[in-house]
Amino acid sequence: MSVSVLGAGAFGTALAISLCGRGPVTLWGRDIGEMRTTRVNAARLPDCPLPDALWITDDIAEAAAATTILLAVPMQKLRGFLTDHAALLQGKRLVACCKGMEIDTGLGPVSIIAEEVPTATAAILTGPSFAADIARGLPTALTLGCADEAAAKALQQALTTENLRLYRTVDTVGAELGGALKNVIAIACGAAMGAGLGESARAALLTRGFAEMQRLARTLDAEPDTLAGLSGFGDLVLTCTSDQSRNYRLGLSIGEGRQFDRTVTVEGAATALAVHALAQRSGLDLPITAVVAGLVENRQDVTSAMTSLLARPLKEE
Repeated sequence: MSVSVLGAGAFGTALAISLCGRGPVTLWGRDIGEMRTTRVNAARLPDCPLPDALWITDDIAEAAAATTILLAVPMQKLRGFLTDHAALLQGKRLVACCKGMEIDTGLGPVSIIAEEVPTATAAILTGPSFAADIARGLPTALTLGCADEAAAKALQQALTTENLRLYRTVDTVGAELGGALKNVIAIACGAAMGAGLGESARAALLTRGFAEMQRLARTLDAEPDTLAGLSGFGDLVLTCTSDQSRNYRLGLSIGEGRQFDRTVTVEGAATALAVHALAQRSGLDLPITAVVAGLVENRQDVTSAMTSLLARPLKEE
């Protein structure tokens, strides 16, 4: 099974480095001239040399010749990327490596792949992971979601490496939701910490945020148990407690009243808006998601957001 990674950002590069332990891998990106010369992704992973088995190219047709293709492109750009290159991706095994929900449709990456490249086998790779850890060979466990169980088993075998252990599930919706919603809760936790509200407030947001994730999962016919695994609870804990998380850092900046670097992709901001709109259409109560949507749109500040959460009616857990 030949493997390519499309997208030479930090996560795509890290996955390509890890997968080279199994054999040659192709990494595609638009501006890779310096990477090809220096054999390092200086902008994203400066301390991680690229292995000899990693072929770097800016020729999308060359990269798309692989049978298994990992899509390490930003969530909100995924549909456009698939539309532009659909002819090259027909019949491939396409594994989304982005987390979030599309603003306009509320769909996750597996659903978008199915719409744009219906002949492909669609899957998602998600779970608690930082690119730098994977690239340095540190042990990481992820969830591979694919509705086709036979394809899931084949992908699990092909993409497991010495430091990357994959668990599979056929519940792609649950896997999508876990990866998407944990980013929203991470923004809330970061905002609480940035505003000096303390560890207890973060623990409360993390726990009640997990309840929101399960609530939405049930509404969308996902398995709540999937959210208790790596793609949900595992990723939630990591993202809400580490400043390596871009979503958590965005929350910190909101809580501290600082400007955030607009060049950094933060999927949770767009996902909060998408999920909040979906909740409103569905009559679903997702209060933390609602206040995060208010924060990223500058309709609320942290004080008013926390006040609104504390003022909610008392109820059983």
